[in-house]
Amino acid sequence: MAVHNKLVRDHMKQIILDAGRKPIMKTLNHEEYVTELRKKSEEELQEYLNAETNEEALEELADLLEVIHALAETHGSSIDEVEKRRVAKAESRGGFSDRVFLIEVKDD
Repeated sequence: MAVHNKLVRDHMKQIILDAGRKPIMKTLNHEEYVTELRKKSEEELQEYLNAETNEEALEELADLLEVIHALAETHGSSIDEVEKRRVAKAESRGGFSDRVFLIEVKDD
């Protein structure tokens, strides 16, 4: 029996059952859910960082984005609100497409 002790996607119970196996699961309370989503974000980011192909990278980015959607909801918001804030920051501070790398800032 494999022990996972991690947050999984909603359809995993049925996927495991369809494979002829028996999942042992529980429903998390709000605080546990937020904690596990934060852990999941770290897990998905690490998987993205370890991706060796563009296809793997895109799959991991999709997973990370799903976690971000869920995290926004735990903060009483939505991905639409996160996107509005992203756009506002991009307008006021710019994005990252110019590939600017700050080395240091000197005081005169």
